[in-house]
Amino acid sequence: MSRALAALITLALILPGGRGGAAESSPFTPPAPARPLEIGGSLQAAAVWPRALGDEDWLPVWSLPRLGVEVRNDPGDLRLRLGARELNYRPGQGWRALGGLSLPAATYLPAPQALDGSLHAPLSALRALGLNPTQTPQRLSFPAPAQAPAGTLGPSADEPGTGEEGQPLAPAFSTFLTTVRIGRELIRSVEVQRVVLELSAPAPYEVSRAGTGLSLNLGGVSASPSARTLASGDALEVAPGEAGTTVTLLTGGGRSTVQALDNPFQVVIDTVTHLNPRVPPPPNPAALPPGVRYEQRGLLTLLSFDPARYAARVVSAPRGQFSNVGDLVKRVGGVAGVNASYFDPLSRLPVDMVVSGGALLFPSLERRGSVGFTGDGELLFGYPKPRYRIEGPFGTLYSNSVGTRPRREWLLAFVGDGVGAVGAPGFVTLALAGGVITWAGTGPTVPPAGTLTLTFDPAQFPQLPRVPGAPLSAQLDWRATDAPWEEAREALSAGPLLVQGGRAQLDPVRERFDTSQGVWRATRQVALGRWQGQPTIIYYEYGTPESFAAALVRLGVSDALRLDSGSSASAYVSAGYGALGGYLNAVWGQPVPNALVFVPRAREQGFRGKGN
Repeated sequence: MSRALAALITLALILPGGRGGAAESSPFTPPAPARPLEIGGSLQAAAVWPRALGDEDWLPVWSLPRLGVEVRNDPGDLRLRLGARELNYRPGQGWRALGGLSLPAATYLPAPQALDGSLHAPLSALRALGLNPTQTPQRLSFPAPAQAPAGTLGPSADEPGTGEEGQPLAPAFSTFLTTVRIGRELIRSVEVQRVVLELSAPAPYEVSRAGTGLSLNLGGVSASPSARTLASGDALEVAPGEAGTTVTLLTGGGRSTVQALDNPFQVVIDTVTHLNPRVPPPPNPAALPPGVRYEQRGLLTLLSFDPARYAARVVSAPRGQFSNVGDLVKRVGGVAGVNASYFDPLSRLPVDMVVSGGALLFPSLERRGSVGFTGDGELLFGYPKPRYRIEGPFGTLYSNSVGTRPRREWLLAFVGDGVGAVGAPGFVTLALAGGVITWAGTGPTVPPAGTLTLTFDPAQFPQLPRVPGAPLSAQLDWRATDAPWEEAREALSAGPLLVQGGRAQLDPVRERFDTSQGVWRATRQVALGRWQGQPTIIYYEYGTPESFAAALVRLGVSDALRLDSGSSASAYVSAGYGALGGYLNAVWGQPVPNALVFVPRAREQGFRGKGN
């Protein structure tokens, strides 16, 4: 059973007309008596009070003579006779109407049930014989019979001299749909509904789906017919038929799953409906994968990750494009992610350092707080200023920047993404791999994804070789001493650095933030931090960077870097309701060029192969 929905059973509301449910201790235990029984104005002993199963009341067969009904109390040959009218039930054959009793074609009567060690007949059978009790929620009242039967009926037989076998009624089966229960919960913009069909014994079922819902065919199951509108607005119909019972649930767009449970035997229909797509669906804390922890502390919502199970990776949308954080997480099989660096809305490219797989994809502004991840999941916080260090027989050079637009005075590096074109007339472009030049050319070219290139004006850098096979290597130099950045495989700059060593660390002057601009306003905030020794995504519902930092210090966060905030703030986790996934933010964040994604370590090799 889904942990997220198990609690709904305890909240289940019995559908109108149904009272009670099966106990957990046995496959089928009837509920308490439905209501007192009155005959001719006299209250009867509790032993003969009816039982309620599903939408039907059931009376013990041995008590029916008090109503004037002659009986044969035999599970294999049940006879109920009132005057000349008779109903006969045999297992495998169902009910027959005898003695001139005529009922509408395909009349349905539930099969008799053994409850508390006694055979019980449905109230609908007594009504078919001609008894008309008064039925209220508080009492079931029958008129007093003209006389009580003198004895019991013998074995059933065809009526003498006519060969009449009786009118066959719609078949009833030994397995009965005893109770239908409904649980419903609203979580932000998501409705979670559980329909529980309790059966007296295991039964096969088949599911048929349509655009607006599903039908569940319960083979060989009897039930009382019903149709109703649920509190959710969904329509539920129970329709017995010749082969069994069909339960139809029309959800109007919700996504339903079906499962069978034992002890007692139940068929459960769970439906998840995203009621308002303008509001992000919430996370389901009970469905988190192992090694992921969810916490809510005031305005803070946190997702922590076991570094032994999950690795953080920078995942980018195709160059010059935006993606939703949830889509970036799904693309690499991650479990959660958060929007990453600042970006230019026109070019849709990051404006500060991005390192993925050990490759510098976008240059550093060399002033903003940064976060990095080592191969074993250790978090790094500080102010690196990475550039490519180029080495060859001539000595050492440093790249000026990373990008696709060459300048005469620059040595420009670029890691191909299969989209961006480097080079220009009068410039030389070299492709490097394994410490040698693998390709050299002039003019614009689109290097293959993952290929490191250098573009330069040969007049400005005459010492650089330009022949394939010549020795030339490029190594990322982090140029920082505040953390072991040389071990970082993933990193990005954003800022400000909020917390370091357990203390608030905001320094807008050092990071050159204009605190009078919108980037410093009170708004939705997100950060990546270290909390209780684990990498943690932190969503702050509303506040300034100062109030965010103060809240993190109070919580005991040791280090944290703010990522892009405001309309970009978005944190996604795959653990949602149904297949929706969930967002920590209650307002949609706009699409972004990249995200920090936590990926199961078992998927790392596949991730690296995607060139992210």
